[in-house]
Amino acid sequence: MLKRLLLVSSIATLLSGTAYAQSLTVGFSQIGSESGWRAAETSVAKEQAKQRGITLKIADAQQKQENQIKAVRSFIAQGVDAIFIAPVVQTGWEPVLEEAKDAKIPVFLLDRNITAKDKSLYMSVVTADNVYEGKVAGEWLVKEMAGKTCNVVELQGTVGASVALDRKKGFADAIASAPSIKIVRTQSGDFTRSKGKEVMESFIKAEDRGKNICAVYAHNDDMAIGAIQAIKEAGLKPCSDIKIISIDAVPDIFKAMQAGEANLTVELTPNMAGPAFDALQAYKKDGTIPPKVILTESKAFGPDSAQQQIELKKNMGY
Repeated sequence: MLKRLLLVSSIATLLSGTAYAQSLTVGFSQIGSESGWRAAETSVAKEQAKQRGITLKIADAQQKQENQIKAVRSFIAQGVDAIFIAPVVQTGWEPVLEEAKDAKIPVFLLDRNITAKDKSLYMSVVTADNVYEGKVAGEWLVKEMAGKTCNVVELQGTVGASVALDRKKGFADAIASAPSIKIVRTQSGDFTRSKGKEVMESFIKAEDRGKNICAVYAHNDDMAIGAIQAIKEAGLKPCSDIKIISIDAVPDIFKAMQAGEANLTVELTPNMAGPAFDALQAYKKDGTIPPKVILTESKAFGPDSAQQQIELKKNMGY
């Protein structure tokens, strides 16, 4: 009899937990779809929500903060259970986050952080260590050059984005120990392939048709792929004439590696939503407060990992 009661109780608990998860609705203000990685993040977020029975509402901001703020206010008006934001820039969030706080709606930041004096305006940020990513990229170049002179051009991410600032800092810190390596030009490519190509074309023209450039450090793979196109059109060979180093680890950069056109990428997992959903469910269930920063893992990959990574990415929603 006791076993039967325990079984019934366990089933009831399981069913209530399932019903509870299904009752959650989350609004996600996504930056946009400017890169393969960003599209994968959206795809993975949908899958992670589906696995947990959570209703996910996504608003594409088309890389404009004003659109994100409108979306957040719309989510507040809808009375969602939580709001996820992948912030396009670091600053200017306090007023709308105050509104979410007043409405008692927890906010989670995905992939990027913000600058806010009041840290209680958001519950947690799920992100990679972006400084570390830049550091790994810089350390690889230092080891690869082994004391040889190397002029680097840098394709930065969106101006004012925390991830761009951090990836710049990490790389600069890593090459500081190698006086023979220096960044000679740096400009934002806005994390897009087309802008990366455009900026790289200007770098090539400014540096004796690219002859003075030893390496490209791109804050994401899409800008690197744009740079590869510009290098090839200038009659140079990416990977040999100009080294290609980037971050994200999307399938196209591995395809470039297979073609002998890219040297290194540092992985940024697109699964930022999964850990945020887990933290949200724990908070809603029993009030568990998550860590202020939830870090994901980053690894470096070269051409020898290309085929394996392409297959893995297919299973991740790329």
